[in-house]
Amino acid sequence: MSQIAVFIIPVYALIVIFGGIFGYLKAKSKMSLISGLVSGVALLANWLLAESIAVKLGMATAIAAVLSITFIIRFVRTRKFMPAGLMMLLSLAATIVFALGWLA
Repeated sequence: MSQIAVFIIPVYALIVIFGGIFGYLKAKSKMSLISGLVSGVALLANWLLAESIAVKLGMATAIAAVLSITFIIRFVRTRKFMPAGLMMLLSLAATIVFALGWLA
């Protein structure tokens, strides 16, 4: 399970990065661009540089959990599935997968 979770980290990171870029292009949201790039690059750097699987999954869990909370708040405010609802679901799923891999 932990190997699968580690494999998912760069996939989720790229989704976060492209989501931030898409948010900027679609709504001219600089905050989406900045948060997407910072979060995605942090996930990729952690995946590439951390030597321990536990560290990789622990950091990925923390980042995904923060993004989950952020997107839950945005979804509650806007009630729009795109993009807040979709990213909320993806971030919650990523948090669960990373946490299960980390704890396994």
